[in-house]
Amino acid sequence: MTASHDLVITNARVVTPDGVLDGGIAVTGGRVAALFAPDQVPSAARTLDARGRYVLPGVIDSHVHFRTPGLTHKEDWAHGSRAAAAGGVTTVIDMPNTQPPLTEPELAAEKAAIVEGTSLVDYRFHMGVTVDSVENLNRLTPRQATSVKVFMTGHHTAPNIIRDPVVLDRIFAIAAERGIRLVLHAEDDGVFSLLEQVQDPPAGYDAYESAHPRSGGIVAASRVIDLVRKYGTHAHVLHVSSSEESDLLKAAGLAGLPITYEVTPHHLSFSAPDTQRLGARIRLRPAIRCVKDQGRLWDAVMDGSVATIGSDHAPHTVEEKTRPAADAPPGLPGVQELLIALHTGMRRRYPELSQDEVVRRIARITAERPAELFGLAGRKGRLAVGMDADFSLFDPDATWIMSSEHAQAKVGWSAYEGWTFTGRVDVTVRRGEVIWDRTGERPRFGTPTGIWLDAEPSVPGGFQDNATRAAAGA
Repeated sequence: MTASHDLVITNARVVTPDGVLDGGIAVTGGRVAALFAPDQVPSAARTLDARGRYVLPGVIDSHVHFRTPGLTHKEDWAHGSRAAAAGGVTTVIDMPNTQPPLTEPELAAEKAAIVEGTSLVDYRFHMGVTVDSVENLNRLTPRQATSVKVFMTGHHTAPNIIRDPVVLDRIFAIAAERGIRLVLHAEDDGVFSLLEQVQDPPAGYDAYESAHPRSGGIVAASRVIDLVRKYGTHAHVLHVSSSEESDLLKAAGLAGLPITYEVTPHHLSFSAPDTQRLGARIRLRPAIRCVKDQGRLWDAVMDGSVATIGSDHAPHTVEEKTRPAADAPPGLPGVQELLIALHTGMRRRYPELSQDEVVRRIARITAERPAELFGLAGRKGRLAVGMDADFSLFDPDATWIMSSEHAQAKVGWSAYEGWTFTGRVDVTVRRGEVIWDRTGERPRFGTPTGIWLDAEPSVPGGFQDNATRAAAGA
């Protein structure tokens, strides 16, 4: 008898856009072929018993730094994608601040060629922009990138800062004309430069936040809102850290401006008191803020104001992190911890929510919305017939303690070491292939057959060429 499907998952709680369904999921040719009821199990070449676990849509982490090319002593795609797979992530969008930076559209294909054959997960890239490369945005195609990263301030691995307001205006204008989504590190470099003139560099981590205060983010968020209002540019603000920024961006969205924002798991998980204990492990840009900010960010997650959760996976070696406080680079590994940190925090803060409601909210913010914002909604982000078979088998009640032995990132450490997590990814499937399985005697990874994805323009009228815009009267 010939099997009708390649893979079938049975006895599952399947998380779909319409709710959580009892039954299972059938996969053929890397796509979801059917969702079925418990009494309608089809035949397949391989069957996995979910044993009551949830089937979550594969996480799309739209904010990773896999350090390729040029910085692979910290991270590479083999290790980064292992960390992703172990965390239920099936697609990543990589940032451009590599060596060389991805500021020429043609370099996207070269970068994809380097990554090919090393990634367990599927991938896209954000394009970068420098003062000298602004006009390159006019040559950008959806195949290369549908989004452009703008650094309004910088740090050790992000030297290409846009400080000149005239240049920033030009970037917003071109992005609006072409239908490109800007993703922004929105902290104002002028604020920090001014403070550096009158303050000594932080000698310890108790002074780090005050040296990189919330005012930088508030000023930058206000500038972004003004530019979005002026040009109509679609903008996505990354790693929002303070209550004031969150409130401003929420108000802008409610006012009808095409502006969205991201929060990271580490800004939801850690607060200022943790800085004394963890020091360099949670030295970040933007800095970790106070308990009040943490609470306000959670409120924004729960009321739907936050569009995406991005890990900002940005590993540094232990040797780099243990430099003096003024010199230690900001960033931490986080793609593996994204889903479990979010789930753990949501369960503990909102015990009144049913488990079904928790996983539905997580699916929306980690899969559905990133797919919509970055041109992947035609194949990623949802468990529905015809979509890519990207999902994880998630045990919501597993309790375990994170240690360095669990860390799959190349640097071999996690800021969450010693944390007791609630929830665990037991199996991850990418386009129908099992790429992570911890249900046997020892964890097993699949084969690195992740692909460079095509994407559709996600901004209405996006990526029109000059002739098309002229014909339309633009």
